[in-house]
Amino acid sequence: MIAFLKGILAGKDAATAYVEVGGVGYAVGMSQAALSKLPEAGSPVEIHTRLQVREDALALYGFLSLEEKALFERLVGVSGVGPKVALAVLSSFEPAAFVAAVAAQDVAAVQRVPGVGKKTASRIILELKGSFDQGLAGLFDDASRAGVPAPERLAGAREALLSMGFTSAEADVALKGAPEGGDEGVLLQYALKRLGANS
Repeated sequence: MIAFLKGILAGKDAATAYVEVGGVGYAVGMSQAALSKLPEAGSPVEIHTRLQVREDALALYGFLSLEEKALFERLVGVSGVGPKVALAVLSSFEPAAFVAAVAAQDVAAVQRVPGVGKKTASRIILELKGSFDQGLAGLFDDASRAGVPAPERLAGAREALLSMGFTSAEADVALKGAPEGGDEGVLLQYALKRLGANS
């Protein structure tokens, strides 16, 4: 895993920064907000990174703060949200503002992200809201969810499915056999996969 790059900014375009480290040039996908904060070409830079492995490619994504990186990682874990949408979120919101919007269940605010419709905005909020009850700390710490009893997490996931338009019977079948230690987000992802909602 490439955790960060420390080198010279060789250049940038609308979606990518090019960083030279020891004679090797790395193409790093970044949000427009982060790209706008980078110095001039030829300047030293340090960028936190996440390597995304796909069947047909390796893609490197970069962030100027650990909060941005942690938020990106949470977002790509949501059903139906890929790196492109995650970067659009980071281009539209500071991490603290986005966490606050999710915690407040502000669908309209999340929906303002380019490429995010009402259904995707609702799904992002449903899968992440429990993690963000403690604000930015929720990006790094899942311990706050550990204290919630399993039946309450299951009920929360079931309620989320009902709010998405699934019937009680569908929700019950989808959650059958769900992982016992999972938080609401994990349970919801499990159920959505069984229902085929993320395809």
